[in-house]
Amino acid sequence: MALTDLQYMRMALTLAKRQLGMTAPNPSVGCLIVKDGVIVGRAATADTGRPHAETQALKIAGKDAKGATAYVTLEPCCHQGKTPPCTQALINAGVARVVIAVKDTDPRMQGKSISLLKKAGIAVTTGILEKEAHTLNEGFFSTIEKLRPFVTLKFATSLDGKIATRTGESKWITGETSRAYAHQLRANHDAIMVGIGTVLADNPTLTCRLPGMEHRSPVRVVADSKGRLPKDSALARTAKETPVWLLSTTQKLPSSAITLLHTQSKAGHVDLTHALALLAERGITRLLVEGGSTLAAALLKEGLVDSIVHFQAGITIGGDGLSAIGSIAAEHMRQTKRFHLASTRRLGEDTVTTYRLAN
Repeated sequence: MALTDLQYMRMALTLAKRQLGMTAPNPSVGCLIVKDGVIVGRAATADTGRPHAETQALKIAGKDAKGATAYVTLEPCCHQGKTPPCTQALINAGVARVVIAVKDTDPRMQGKSISLLKKAGIAVTTGILEKEAHTLNEGFFSTIEKLRPFVTLKFATSLDGKIATRTGESKWITGETSRAYAHQLRANHDAIMVGIGTVLADNPTLTCRLPGMEHRSPVRVVADSKGRLPKDSALARTAKETPVWLLSTTQKLPSSAITLLHTQSKAGHVDLTHALALLAERGITRLLVEGGSTLAAALLKEGLVDSIVHFQAGITIGGDGLSAIGSIAAEHMRQTKRFHLASTRRLGEDTVTTYRLAN
């Protein structure tokens, strides 16, 4: 039985999903070339964003691409960048039809690819699994529409919302399954961000430590307005292996291997709006924020959080424990940010719940 457009597009989205966190600053795109019900070419955007999915899939398909249908999760590019435009590659290959999940909002596009394809006599279908495709590359769209990465705030708490005891002990609130899932999140993001308080308290490495996926560790970003990152910290010592970027209002660097992103100051702290814009300029599209409570509160207060991933363990710590989110100084409900439930699942004895900012 022949597969449908939905089924083929779902396969293309699966290909693209595997590359999340590896293609910045480009989006992660999946492409299938199908002829007479047979997949003759398939690919996703390569590491660092090049080559693109379409050109790789067409190369695999070879002569079989002529008269075939191409399923692409994002509108093919039509502008000359570091690689030739994919729209022209599809035309040159002689495909008969192109099925596109979601249109590209890049100002250079504006539907030009679709017009060029139609002008070349190629049938075009759009909007197949559009919502899923947009969600997949929400980081890419965010850098275009909001001029900042898509920001996901992640924290692990007890039942009563605490991330540590009153002495600061936090290992381990959640179980091994939850921690493995958290490392998968790191692998799927372009960068991971923490505040200097978390570094001084926990001395984290912030790498992906899943077996076989160590190479997918994201860029590690520290918000450190006063330049307090220690020279002997795990981050400074491993900066040559996995990049470390310091968001700071000073010029102090504990290691020449660390990249300084000089930010504006706001009330004596890093101006987070400016900082996120700097990250976007450097190609970061998906940012995972892991701590601490002061940074989380500041991002929420300024409306810079798009998604929350909350790991919760079946333990209680008590009122003298450390809260996941610091003071926001909200006096009225209208001053709070409302998130809607997107998904929830069980991980061992824990639960992980994802929330998305309510429009």
